[in-house]
Amino acid sequence: MNFAELGRSAARTHAIRFMGHDAHSHPVPHLVYVVAGVGRLTVDGRDITLQQGQAAWLPAEREHALSLPEGGMALGPMLSPSAVPPHGQTRVLGPVPALSEFITVLLCAAPETDEERAPFRAALEELLRATTREYFPLRFPEHPVAHSIALEAARFDGTLDELAERQFTSVRHVQRLFIDETGLTFARWRTRARLNLAIVSLRAGDGVPAAMRISGFATRHGLLKALSRECGLSLERLTANPAAEFAGIEQAA
Repeated sequence: MNFAELGRSAARTHAIRFMGHDAHSHPVPHLVYVVAGVGRLTVDGRDITLQQGQAAWLPAEREHALSLPEGGMALGPMLSPSAVPPHGQTRVLGPVPALSEFITVLLCAAPETDEERAPFRAALEELLRATTREYFPLRFPEHPVAHSIALEAARFDGTLDELAERQFTSVRHVQRLFIDETGLTFARWRTRARLNLAIVSLRAGDGVPAAMRISGFATRHGLLKALSRECGLSLERLTANPAAEFAGIEQAA
């Protein structure tokens, strides 16, 4: 039986919620969660495929469209104005068990009034923040040159020499700025910035390959070894189940 199609048949008054919609935006942040089937989300100039159990957290006023072919179904709860995704950018979440559990409870409870929805909204927003919270609370250097390099460092595959050259400065100058303004060498700051991306990806349920891809690590062992060294976690336990090791951990000191 196609359960998604069954749900769609009883949801004509909620077509925008269950059956997809054309390009539009909302005045508040918004979550798109695929309950069943596959959703195709168009946002930020790209098409994103969301499988069952995946979600996208969108900032306010972000134009997007959603198609749900083959009987797919999605929910789109609105969030509070303050519930902005990290760095104000659309954040795609892989299957997150806690989020799936929340959606199940939400569907069972079916809150109808604003008063009934308020605690559900607060719980969802805290869950999203916990899932995407950065592990290392890094300070960004304030010097314009070092700040620009810091913004590029986590995602740029090149060396510090190349980053410095792009900013028309010397490696020695960059190293001094990072130590003076962040308390870390550039290499360690960059490693932690990349691990932040990896840990967020793991917490979101994306898996190790996706965490490697977003954080720039070439091998699984390299990523896990860096996580073990910087986070003080057992390499053996990380190898067995990386996501589980971060499920209940808030932030590093």
